[in-house]
Amino acid sequence: MIEFRDVHVSYDAATPVLRGVNLRIEQGEFVAFVGTNGAGKSTTMRLINGLLKPDAGQVTIDGVPTGELATSQLARRVGFLFQNPDNQICCSTVGEELLFGLRALGVDEAEAHKRVARIVARFGFDANADPFLLNRGTRQLLALASIVVLGVPVIVLDEPTTGLDYRECTQVMDLIAQLHADGTTVVMVCHDMEIVADYAHRVVVMHEGRVIDDGPTFDVLRNPATLAQASLLPSQIVQLSLELAARHAELAGSPVAAANDLDQMVHACLAQLGGADG
Repeated sequence: MIEFRDVHVSYDAATPVLRGVNLRIEQGEFVAFVGTNGAGKSTTMRLINGLLKPDAGQVTIDGVPTGELATSQLARRVGFLFQNPDNQICCSTVGEELLFGLRALGVDEAEAHKRVARIVARFGFDANADPFLLNRGTRQLLALASIVVLGVPVIVLDEPTTGLDYRECTQVMDLIAQLHADGTTVVMVCHDMEIVADYAHRVVVMHEGRVIDDGPTFDVLRNPATLAQASLLPSQIVQLSLELAARHAELAGSPVAAANDLDQMVHACLAQLGGADG
């Protein structure tokens, strides 16, 4: 469990970045943080894995303040995927890259090689390949795999699909979804509202260093006031449903208005459009 208690962060005295953030992330959640650049999202991520410490307030992992945990202890609990995999990859072969974190944590060499072999098979990697000669999407998968191999209970992702094409994006996000289904807690910063709508179960909206909304993905994405304050647009299917409901009074009591989640809304919108075509 991750908890922020009245957390304040400034990079200099005149520029507060976080202003009294309070939130709690339970084990097994899939949470997306959204907001414009400078809203405080990436700073929040770096507080979770201990790269930053708060100026005031407290960030705890399983009840222990991050300031009281050594880097090695945090590394066993929280894995961090940078936006650019080239800021994370440092070894000359894929196999060595996957072994790097395990060795740093002192995992037995035989056990480490077993884990790497399983990951290589799972991802379809060539263990002898030069990571820096791989394409952008495969480098991102390798960076993610180097976290997965550690078996950490929490993965923090800072814009995991930046620079990826649709196929690569789907490949990365489907893998993350599988990790979540297997019990991993996923915390993600993402600007792509379609990805947020498709994968996240909860959304935290940040604006000027504060949390301005926090709830189930469906509820947050159809709240125009919140999204307008944070200068965000909802995903296309949510936007379509809101526009349909706004323009057609007869939809007030329809399945579009009554939908309780995104899947229901998709089906209701398609049904409505089909009826309109008829």
